[in-house]
Amino acid sequence: MEIKSVGVLGCGLMGSGIAQVAASAGFATVVKEVSPELLDRGFLNIEKSLAKFAEKGTITGDQQKQIRDRLSGTTSFHELAQCDIVIEAIIENLEEKRRTFSELDTICKPETIFASNTSSISITEMMTATSPGRQQRFIGLHFFNPVPIMKLVEVVRTILTDEQIYEVGIEFGKRLGKVPVRAGDKTGFIVNRLLVPYMLDAIRALEEGVGSIVDIDTAMKLGCGYPMGPFTLGDFVGLDTTYYIAEIMFNEFREKRFAPPPLLKRMVLAGLYGRKSGRGFYDYTKDAKNPTPMSLA
Repeated sequence: MEIKSVGVLGCGLMGSGIAQVAASAGFATVVKEVSPELLDRGFLNIEKSLAKFAEKGTITGDQQKQIRDRLSGTTSFHELAQCDIVIEAIIENLEEKRRTFSELDTICKPETIFASNTSSISITEMMTATSPGRQQRFIGLHFFNPVPIMKLVEVVRTILTDEQIYEVGIEFGKRLGKVPVRAGDKTGFIVNRLLVPYMLDAIRALEEGVGSIVDIDTAMKLGCGYPMGPFTLGDFVGLDTTYYIAEIMFNEFREKRFAPPPLLKRMVLAGLYGRKSGRGFYDYTKDAKNPTPMSLA
């Protein structure tokens, strides 16, 4: 099958980015949110992002308008009924995702492919909320933040995913201008399976006095050539998000390397989420471009 129209569930940080790249790739794209206010906020973020690309000369003014014209918003599931693929990017809550896909299953045409942008939740657990025919047309499409810039997409298959549908998902990723990698439905997929234990180990090293926040970040940047150290990365991703993913992975595998360290749990409980809350391992409140390390003793 050929994908011509795209539906996106959620117009938050990830959903708006996915919608933008889909429209930029030439697809008619419908974005569904729970309220007009959330739609307006998401579309404003898309406008700002497109304006930056236009300022840099990456796209022309005409292209900017064409991309925007391919986008539409709705608060009704029924507006997604004829989409060839629907990509879910809502809250990372299994029951909410299952409820959403179950409702969509009764509305969308039988040919519609369902995909989830989850970074950690089992695709299979979501898939079982739909009919047997749909389960063969269910995949994971895990994009990375910021979606318009990051080139990677993990394309995830379950044990029931139809081979041809999976290949359609791979080609769709390429048409979005991404580099797709193939992943099985194992919690964390590829990136988080390797990245999360590294970030958790950095926190344990800090707890054990191996080095300071700045020294550990600097060591990993200069010693391994990473663009940012583990604490800067954690603040960027969101420490609450990291904690949530670690909890899911630990519950799945019951291995110590996936267990959230006590310091991470205390920081999340205290509302120190990183950049989005203004403070995490670094304090961004005075100068976001030159944050200062927090005292976490």
